[in-house]
Amino acid sequence: MSKLWGGRFTKQTDQLVEEYTASIMFDKALAEEDIQGSLAHVTMLGKCGILPADDVEKIKDGLLKVQGMIRRGEVEFTVGDEDIHMNIEKTLIDEIGPVGGKLHTGRSRNDQVATDMHLYLRKRVVEFVGLLNKLNEALIGQSLANLDTIVPGYTHLQRAQPILFAHHMMAYVSMFQRDIERMQDSYKRINSLPLGAGALAGTTFAIDRHFVAQQLKFDRVYENSLDAVSDRDFIVEFLANAALVMTHLSRLCEELVLWSSTEFAFVELDDAFCTGSSIMPQKKNPDVPELVRGKTGRVYGNLFGLLTVLKALPLAYNKDMQEDKEGMFDTVKTLQGALQLFAPMIATMKVNRERMRQAVNQDFSNATDIADYLVNKGLPFRQAHEVIGKTVLYCIQNKKYLLDLKIEEFHQFSKLFDTNIYDVLQPENVVNARNVYGGTASNQVSEAIERAQKQLEETNDWVQAYVEKSK
Repeated sequence: MSKLWGGRFTKQTDQLVEEYTASIMFDKALAEEDIQGSLAHVTMLGKCGILPADDVEKIKDGLLKVQGMIRRGEVEFTVGDEDIHMNIEKTLIDEIGPVGGKLHTGRSRNDQVATDMHLYLRKRVVEFVGLLNKLNEALIGQSLANLDTIVPGYTHLQRAQPILFAHHMMAYVSMFQRDIERMQDSYKRINSLPLGAGALAGTTFAIDRHFVAQQLKFDRVYENSLDAVSDRDFIVEFLANAALVMTHLSRLCEELVLWSSTEFAFVELDDAFCTGSSIMPQKKNPDVPELVRGKTGRVYGNLFGLLTVLKALPLAYNKDMQEDKEGMFDTVKTLQGALQLFAPMIATMKVNRERMRQAVNQDFSNATDIADYLVNKGLPFRQAHEVIGKTVLYCIQNKKYLLDLKIEEFHQFSKLFDTNIYDVLQPENVVNARNVYGGTASNQVSEAIERAQKQLEETNDWVQAYVEKSK
């Protein structure tokens, strides 16, 4: 069967070329967006008098019929028709006759596919903002439930200073809130309409691009036709934002894997989010965080892949740009799966407070507070640092912790020590001494939770507003 564009050719396309160059295997995911864009386009053609009203109505009815057929799985997409645009147009012509061929008046597949991807990503970004907000809600829930739970804080994976477990959870809330803001900000650039740019130079038909933008609820149109069909910045930006989300998830994944080990035993993940071993019946494996951690690499790869495709690519459209879709679809699927699992996994996680407290009591993470104690008594910090270093060494050599020392032992290192040093060293006092904005003191963490809860509400309102806008 001849191609819809086959008039200039004297030979059929080689079968291997058809299979190699076709994109229908993956861009069929854009079917809904393609029809959505086509309905707006043909409505505009009628409004501008480019197509008669009868033709416009036939095409619109036909598109809706094709849409229903696709949703019911009644359309067999073929490699011979290359991509989703040609497959839909071919099906439309089969259903309503040659008038279906008028749909392509005043547009090219170049601006058509760009429009489809803008519509597709616009919807996904709103979805991801909502999913990230649900994850933050789960993290805040764990924070509220553990406002009095103290855990060792780490640097270099070595115990550093005691902190509230809620403070640790809220650190991730801050990370994911930045991810939310990046996604929201990217919406502005995604929500720009390329349709009407034609193949690269616009069209000779007197179309109304702004009317189409209104129909599709885009905030603006591309200013330059060359840029409109060749811009993939909005996809790169999405992939970069997704890579950062996965970076943050992978950091939390690593901690969940460590914390759920017997060596740490800080948390236990719900059975619903773990798997067992085929040979070792005692095993409970944290497969979800492990796999999310592993899938982070493929999201990075999709970002670098598209950047490489676009590197040194001349204007305007080139077939190379067909490679923009598979990585985008894969990243969407990967991120969806991770975020859908993470919120309930965090919400159902059990926190072993006693084990965390035991860990805090059996380390030297309160050493900095002794140095600060001596500084407040007039000793220069560098000298105080040396005094405490020697005190800790003495403890290690004698198999003791700082709270185990008698006041006479403290006096071996400095006569500035008084009996109130034991109050200073209590984990609760160590934590609450960090009473600065953003610190781990309980009142500071409570205030941080209140601020985050307000952000949850604001983000939910944003999601609802944009869901309504897209209807």
